[in-house]
Amino acid sequence: MALLDLDPKVVATARELAARAAEPVVSIAKAHTTVAVERATLRLAGITGADSTHRAGDVPWVNRVIDTVREQCGLEHGVVLPAFHALKQHNLGTLTELAEATAAGQIQFKVPTGKDLTAARKAATSAVARGIRTVDRNRAQRDKLITRLGDPAQRPWIYLIVATGDIDEDVVQAQNAARAGADIIAVIRSTGQSLLDYVPEGATHHGFAGTYATQENFRIMRAALDDVSKEVGRYVRLTNYASGLCMPEIAVLAGLQRLDMMLNDSMYGILFRDINPIRTFVDQRFSRQVHARAGIIINTGEDNYLTTADAVDAAHTVTVSQLLNEHFAHEAGLPDHLLGLGHAFEINPKVPDSFRLELAHALLARELFPDAPLKWMPPTKHMTGDVFNGYLLDGFFNLAGVLTGQSILLVGMMTEAVVTPFLSDRDLALQNVRYVLNAAGNLAEDFRPAPDGLIVKRAHQVLGEAVDLLERIVDDGLLNAIADGTFGLMKRPADQGKGADGVVEKAEAYFNPASEMLEASND
Repeated sequence: MALLDLDPKVVATARELAARAAEPVVSIAKAHTTVAVERATLRLAGITGADSTHRAGDVPWVNRVIDTVREQCGLEHGVVLPAFHALKQHNLGTLTELAEATAAGQIQFKVPTGKDLTAARKAATSAVARGIRTVDRNRAQRDKLITRLGDPAQRPWIYLIVATGDIDEDVVQAQNAARAGADIIAVIRSTGQSLLDYVPEGATHHGFAGTYATQENFRIMRAALDDVSKEVGRYVRLTNYASGLCMPEIAVLAGLQRLDMMLNDSMYGILFRDINPIRTFVDQRFSRQVHARAGIIINTGEDNYLTTADAVDAAHTVTVSQLLNEHFAHEAGLPDHLLGLGHAFEINPKVPDSFRLELAHALLARELFPDAPLKWMPPTKHMTGDVFNGYLLDGFFNLAGVLTGQSILLVGMMTEAVVTPFLSDRDLALQNVRYVLNAAGNLAEDFRPAPDGLIVKRAHQVLGEAVDLLERIVDDGLLNAIADGTFGLMKRPADQGKGADGVVEKAEAYFNPASEMLEASND
């Protein structure tokens, strides 16, 4: 039920402006590829493993192939044409064998022509189609398990992070978290993985404030959560991070291993990891097409803006980003039910009426995006180390989530800003969530903010400011707005940032069967 009486014309104007602001960036993304998109395509085609003999340590075979193809004939036509032409010319059985021969200096790549071009296109299409079929089977398997085991009985779903660095220890913590009531397990990545231009291989047992995202780690955790799902009688979802320099590859690995949610937002990488804007917008479009095909819910990162900017003054920038992310997602084929837009409870608790302001912002997001599984993020910026105050603040956060109909609630930790949470901290935090959800029940049906009260007026103010900002972005350009520090107070010019050298303008005859299949499935 609409509680804010938003003007439909203003809402429509906001969406139309967001579409106009986003379209030039979409056009740039369509006209370019990246080394990560090409690596993701070869992963769909079946390449696996790493070169353990390299002096720099294990280097994924896919990186060896991409780097060599780019050096010898460029990536303007895509990697699959020279790769599958070489596969046939050298009578090799798999792409991994091709990578081994490449590392040994036995392969000279070139873009094929004539009959060789036709043969390479056919072979590449067949190989990539097998990968896509695996993604499709995993989506169907998820649907079957949800039908058999059921979804959590309540909303919001309870989302809990585990991150020990050791995948085996993560499994123990994740399964116990599910038994204690968690509906979604997020395995946070090792610090800095977003800046690696390769995906590590195998199961990992060391990490820094997190666990490396690898295909094997995905497989291990998904199997563990399948086991505990049967035990607790509900399907427990798995989340990881498709962001950073390997965004498309990790999206593919998530589809191949049946992950259910992925953090996926180029703005986070641009603003907080200084990744080149063009690189990550190109990568984001491909990765979201993969997520759409795989039925994976994406989570966006608007909550992060409020850790650097003031949550009251910059509230409208969150709304603007949500509207832009909605357009980018729809253009890539993601429907509303897979669009987990983010926002956060980050207003300074010393601000008068701070809780009412939080309710206004949360309700605005809920009413602007009624069919999206909104992800509600807990307080972090104003957690001082006082665990008693922090526990109370998390309780108010949980209550706001219930009152405003949020879909996904990330469990807040009272030890935020003190230590990496202990198991006992997570247990107490889950008790807080369970108490509020149980005690509040359907309190939302009784919650009716006064039509002329602060909550309604504040929501209208934020939406109006969002429209004003979108008008300026349309005039100045989104990339210029990002460069000027509009979002999160971070200035990121389009010609700078990490990974810029991995962007390639497509030739007229560029070919990527994965892109074609994903585009077709999203039409």
